[in-house]
Amino acid sequence: MANETATEELSLEQAAGQAGELTERILAARDAYYDRDAAIYSDQEYDGFIHRLEELERLFPELQSQDSPTQTVGGRAETTLFDPVTHAERMLSLDNVFSIEEFEAWAAKTERDSNRHVDYLCELKIDGLAINLRYESGVLVSAATRGDGVVGEDVTDNIRSVKSIPTRLKGTGHPSIVEVRGEVFFEVETFRRLNAMQAEEGERIFANPRNAASGSLRQVRENKSQAQLDRMYRRLEGLSMLVHGIGAWANPPVASQSGTYELLKTWGLPTSTHYRVVDSARKASEFIEYFGEHRGSVEHEIDGIVVKVDELELHDELGATSRAPRWAIAYKYPPEQVNTKLLDIVVSVGRTGRATPFAVMEKVRVAGSEVRQATLHNQDVVKAKGVLIGDTVVLRKAGDVIPEVLGPVVELRDGSEREFVMPANCPECGTPLKPAKEGDIDLRCPNAKSCPAQVRGRVEHIGSRGALDIEALGEVSAAALTQPLVPEVPPLVTEAGLFALTIDDLVGIEVIVKDAETGLERLDDDGEARRRAPFQRVTLEYPPEADGLDAAQRRKAGLRKNVRVVHPSAQAETLLRELELAKTKPLARILVALNIRHVGPVAARALASYFGSLDAIRAASREQLAEVDGVGGIIADALIDWFTVDWHLEIVDRWTAAGVQFATPGHPGPGAAAAAGGVLAGLTVVATGSLEGFTREGAQEAIVAAGGKAASSVSKNTDFVAAGPGAGSKLAKAEQLGIPLLDADGFRRLLEGGPDAVRDTKPR
Repeated sequence: MANETATEELSLEQAAGQAGELTERILAARDAYYDRDAAIYSDQEYDGFIHRLEELERLFPELQSQDSPTQTVGGRAETTLFDPVTHAERMLSLDNVFSIEEFEAWAAKTERDSNRHVDYLCELKIDGLAINLRYESGVLVSAATRGDGVVGEDVTDNIRSVKSIPTRLKGTGHPSIVEVRGEVFFEVETFRRLNAMQAEEGERIFANPRNAASGSLRQVRENKSQAQLDRMYRRLEGLSMLVHGIGAWANPPVASQSGTYELLKTWGLPTSTHYRVVDSARKASEFIEYFGEHRGSVEHEIDGIVVKVDELELHDELGATSRAPRWAIAYKYPPEQVNTKLLDIVVSVGRTGRATPFAVMEKVRVAGSEVRQATLHNQDVVKAKGVLIGDTVVLRKAGDVIPEVLGPVVELRDGSEREFVMPANCPECGTPLKPAKEGDIDLRCPNAKSCPAQVRGRVEHIGSRGALDIEALGEVSAAALTQPLVPEVPPLVTEAGLFALTIDDLVGIEVIVKDAETGLERLDDDGEARRRAPFQRVTLEYPPEADGLDAAQRRKAGLRKNVRVVHPSAQAETLLRELELAKTKPLARILVALNIRHVGPVAARALASYFGSLDAIRAASREQLAEVDGVGGIIADALIDWFTVDWHLEIVDRWTAAGVQFATPGHPGPGAAAAAGGVLAGLTVVATGSLEGFTREGAQEAIVAAGGKAASSVSKNTDFVAAGPGAGSKLAKAEQLGIPLLDADGFRRLLEGGPDAVRDTKPR
């Protein structure tokens, strides 16, 4: 991050700039980890961003908003692949510590706040996918991912294939409603067998068990052949789950976390055999240290230890922050280190043009997964680490997730090693590399419009979940559209033509098949590069002279099905269908898809809510842009710069001609709702549960567009609560406080006519 002035010396504008940059980094990290099963920062870096943002928001309260990363957890539930599910109780995250000293400081504070003796439950922190199971009268009715902690993805159909999860609880006397939380994962040996099967069938090799678990559970059945469905069910059946907590459960008949586990076990729910209850923080530290030395002895991957206060009554007394309970902490283990050979250093160019050196190494297993590549960031980092091509290097996983080269083992050099030289020109398009501005360390390719790597990266970003959420526009499709072997001129020279693609554009595309790990071309039996046509399906048909002949006549004439007929593949049809649907997605998503620097989902929602159209954003001055809550000067400058580039405007023009909507229907214009008061001016509204016709994000945007404040929690200052199925604790709180409650129809009337339109609404 840019140089950080001491917090107390910052002006509000400087603090807002830092907060905006921190927010974008945190949201990007969450999107990568929760939605794309990847990681771009270590745990320590991520926690540092969170703590810095919390500090800024304490000193400048006006910077805090309801969707600040300090107030939310997890990723988003914005995918169109699964229905949204609102958790009856929020699925919180956990705060992290990275040393025994930090852990014991947390325990000391917990004991002071508890004002009595504390027993701790210690358990292994499984590196898997968090899941919420909802049982009604002992029957499994839904399963959902964490999502953003409030709304997750409905994966019920897939979870029923996981053998360790009962669809009906054992015994009797089950509560009418109970939510149990746990982790879905692959055991180490199962993961190895899965990857062996993937390799044998020519499918993608998973980087680690967590990625494999997340990818397996979030599979969809649509457009799959029978063989693909069989493979899908094999993966689902290989998953395991361990339960480690409860959500909604009125008056559980147990007094402790450990007692809860024993009860859940009698119901047939899978619980860990590795937990222990101890009577002091010192003994908890010993548990942490023991498994730190014996991580490899556990049947599944672990990345730390979770320590919880065992007494449930203390859970209520200690409470929680907006993101995490105060009665639990996660101790994260330091990453493992191994030695391997540095075979080469190659340079990759991303969608922003940044040229990044990558270490290519002999494959080695570290912290639970096989690694062959690691980023070296820039030429100065390569120099600072002192590594030479051919070195034996020390490799670790930062936060047990991100591969990192620490440095060379100098004693093992034999004189054959050679120094890395940063190329002067872009390896993708040949344009001379240079810093974006004076003083920058990173080198970039300035050929933003036409560099194939940058175009590919931008097209892939357009399809990402944070942008237009086009499942068929992933890494492979983006590469095929921008860097094909055939045709010579790619269908997309820039992203401007994306929404004008036709079936004919897609069917003729051929690409070279490359290894997912090394990027090297895969060869066929003759030593030639393997080619693939991702958007076509080929069938063998009878020749024309077979027309009108029956089977016997065809046999007599020696006619066989030997004529190749090319058809569009299901992938091609799905891509065009999803592109058509994307044309009318919310303005905020369209803004993210334009690849404007610094404009992520948070800033895009703020801009869309305030201005209502791209034309209004383009016409606004820097001051008008910067004044919008959630935007600020840095993003304002980026927007103004973006609109000065001719080929950016060509994207807008061609997307508009193709039918993309750059305006929110019915929006009253820039700031009009706020300036005119709006029908909800001065009112605070909470939308919770599944409101028919609204996504969670859409309901909040509608409240803001009508001049109101969209709050995330219910308090005595709340004027209305719009509650749908699954509203949970917010509904109960509204009833307790006597706040008027609205269903989806009432919510629509409120948005259209204000309080007078729902005057007859009374508290329940």
